[in-house]
Amino acid sequence: MTQRSPSHAGGNWHALDISSVLEQLGTVRDFGLSKAEAARRLESVGRNKLPEQKPPAVWQIFLRQFANPLIFVLILAAVVAVAIGDWTDAVFIAAVLLVNAMIGGYQEWRAEQNSLALQQMLHMRATVYRDGATQEIESDEVVPGDILVLESGNRVPADARLLTAQSLQIDESFLTGESIAVAKNAEWVGDPGTVVADHLNMAFAGAVVTRGRGKGIVVETGKKTVVGQLAQSVAGERTGNAPLLERMHGFARLVAGIVLLIAIIIGSGGVAVHGMAHIQEVFLFTVALAVAAIPEGLPAALTVALSIATSRMAKRGVIVRRLAAVEGLGSCTLVASDKTGTLTCNELTVRAIELPDAARLEVTGEGFEPVGEVRRENRSVAMDEVKGLEALVTAGVLCNEADLSRHDGRWSWRGDPTDIALLSLGQKLGMGRQEYADRYERFFEIPFEAEHRFSATYHKHRSENRVFVKGATERVLEMCDVVAERFTELQGAAESMAKEGFRVMALASGLVAEDFRPKDFNPELRSGHPSGL
Repeated sequence: MTQRSPSHAGGNWHALDISSVLEQLGTVRDFGLSKAEAARRLESVGRNKLPEQKPPAVWQIFLRQFANPLIFVLILAAVVAVAIGDWTDAVFIAAVLLVNAMIGGYQEWRAEQNSLALQQMLHMRATVYRDGATQEIESDEVVPGDILVLESGNRVPADARLLTAQSLQIDESFLTGESIAVAKNAEWVGDPGTVVADHLNMAFAGAVVTRGRGKGIVVETGKKTVVGQLAQSVAGERTGNAPLLERMHGFARLVAGIVLLIAIIIGSGGVAVHGMAHIQEVFLFTVALAVAAIPEGLPAALTVALSIATSRMAKRGVIVRRLAAVEGLGSCTLVASDKTGTLTCNELTVRAIELPDAARLEVTGEGFEPVGEVRRENRSVAMDEVKGLEALVTAGVLCNEADLSRHDGRWSWRGDPTDIALLSLGQKLGMGRQEYADRYERFFEIPFEAEHRFSATYHKHRSENRVFVKGATERVLEMCDVVAERFTELQGAAESMAKEGFRVMALASGLVAEDFRPKDFNPELRSGHPSGL
């Protein structure tokens, strides 16, 4: 199969239909690229990597510690001290400068090493079609024309025009500031002038798939991606000085000015009193006084203080590459943000449970880590103590696309925050997903769709087929055999929770006919027993 080289669409890939994109990139939809063609394109366009700056050498980091106006004044003072034969002051100033450079250089060198180690840990892999079969490759080997396979939890390796999107939602907050994941639509075609935040048929490099699955054709890689262009524009901007450096510059100028003024006054007075015959003695005295007035210990004291602050930041998982940045962070007195998602961890936690035949239950704990318990009337309860609790948790664990697991004593997760929160609730009650997945064999699923407002999974359990449903309260209640009075009561309970600031959803489960087949699916399914969350 022959494949031609791709042509460029001027960056307006979102304004082209799928057939035009495939034609311009010379790719077959269900085949992808051949390995030979992929290798040729990789050689032509380069690896799918953002521009990287070479890390500074140790001697460069060491010399960088002397790039300070006050240090320049001290060096000048040391030179003058040598010139007038004051070796004591010269040696002391040199020792202070050397210790200052060693402390600051070591801290910044360690930060650079931590930063490099972090970058090496962030290697991504991508699933692409090569020669008609899916293959997992390093993300930097992705080339324009590759057909990507995207699933929940994946990080998008390059800019891609979507070919299919099944309940696909992607977190693009790092580009747009919107904390809510964007629902993608492969059939959508926009105008050339549409802003990036509204490109519903595109997946951008660096974004994370939070829900669903899809396929896309890679249109841009490396520095030509949206995030690559952003990185280049930021790198090209001249950065300002930290507040500490600005104050140091001002202080150095002030010290130099005062010392110079005093030296002129004393020198002039000495010449006026003793005359020109003693000009050499007056000059040496004036220079010695100027050198003594320079605060030699100030740079070292500042460096030690900043080094301590840097070490404290490192213990909290923050890498500070320049010492002055610590003081710059501490100088912030006001943070302006128009999105709560900018200030939060984007983590949800189940905090309250409303069961049909029981009082409300409270759930303790914060975030995704399953640390907490379920309480009723200020008393911890187990799964089997409350009727309906096990059915609710089972539905939440099985009707779920996320992962929550523990490795080496640490919890890790991926997927939609709502799904992870439900898995965390199950873990708090001792119900792991894998244990139940082994007993409930999934044979069909209905991904979440905005028009349906629910998702469902079908499982074989012993001799029964069961369906578990999760979605909007009113939508799930419509599917259940609930009398009108009970329907109104449950709907009222959901509205009451919403007014308290909770994000409310409902879970339900029910039996499915033994001869059920996926083709029999009807969105208006009306069976099951509701459990509200």
